[in-house]
Amino acid sequence: MKKTAFVFPGQGAQKFGMGKEFYEQYKVSREIYDQASEWLNMDVPALCFEENDRLDQTHYTQIGLLVTEIALFEAIKEKGFVPSVTAGLSLGEYAALHAAGRISAKDAVCLIDKRGLFMQEAVPHGGAMAAVLGLDMDTISEICAGTEGIVEVANDNCPGQVVISGEAGAVETASVRLKEAGAKRVMSLNVSGPFHSSMMKGAGERLAEELEHVQWLDSDIPYVSNTLARYITDSKQTKDLLIRQVSESVRWRQSMELMIQNGVEAFVEIGPGKTIAGFLRRIDRKIPCINIEKPEDLEKLEVLR
Repeated sequence: MKKTAFVFPGQGAQKFGMGKEFYEQYKVSREIYDQASEWLNMDVPALCFEENDRLDQTHYTQIGLLVTEIALFEAIKEKGFVPSVTAGLSLGEYAALHAAGRISAKDAVCLIDKRGLFMQEAVPHGGAMAAVLGLDMDTISEICAGTEGIVEVANDNCPGQVVISGEAGAVETASVRLKEAGAKRVMSLNVSGPFHSSMMKGAGERLAEELEHVQWLDSDIPYVSNTLARYITDSKQTKDLLIRQVSESVRWRQSMELMIQNGVEAFVEIGPGKTIAGFLRRIDRKIPCINIEKPEDLEKLEVLR
């Protein structure tokens, strides 16, 4: 099998109906949705499959996306495909940890339930995030550092796409300055908080208490940390990295570049949409990315054997 990275998208990829066909066609996927409903005492299939006003609320977004990503992964695993390395964007890192064999599905789902709630409650009076297109990282970082108030780099997604996060007023001021500095576009994001900024430290502290109860598993499959953009082989590091991840920048571009430098020949994006495939095209167009969103997509995996 080719050296393959399994990668999982984050918040923003969610959509009604995600995973429904896997639920209907694969017992192993259906079991994940149904078990998650028991673990969380909620109707997770209804959250994911039916139109509702909860799926775009941070707490429920994180539950729905993670359960879907794990359910799809389990169907892929049942077909005999094993990753060489895994990574996930923000909440997707929890799916990556499970796919790397480092955390059980139950622990991952129960953790993301708390994480989403803590992040949603961390800044009750709001904050803001904005995507900055077509401007270099050094300029963005310099403008953020020189803006009064809290505004920080939240995601370095790919060349030409960076997300900033912080206090609403500071993000607005920085956005104007970034446009003046030559950004092609600066777009406000429809989010409920200033994620991956220092304003989320309280959420990380609350999450730390939940992480004390997790049983970390040993595995030969490494994952790439959002926070460090490094291969992690020792699960003992994971707890502290997940605490930091809530309030520190997601180094996604560096993570993708690292996996390519380490010989990854193909990426498999597991979950709704093609967000990560889009980032990869901006990083290295020569590396293929297979998207697994529908059951028929599983046939694409045969090229990896």
